[in-house]
Amino acid sequence: MSKRVWTVEEVRRLGLATDITTAASVLQIGRTTAYGLVKAGTFPVKVLRIGKSYVVPVEGLLTLLAVEPAQERL
Repeated sequence: MSKRVWTVEEVRRLGLATDITTAASVLQIGRTTAYGLVKAGTFPVKVLRIGKSYVVPVEGLLTLLAVEPAQERL
């Protein structure tokens, strides 16, 4: 089975934040590995703990992937 390849626009459409599983998919990291990295404090982008859930700011994913911020439209 091949891994999904995300486009920049698909990542941007995630909104402000996403979950660990989706962030791991974007980064081509397996789910189990991703949770292990989070627990070790070594996930490659900032992870927020909200209650029992982990939240990953999408901006961190885009920065890690060296994607320029989108120009906001007024």
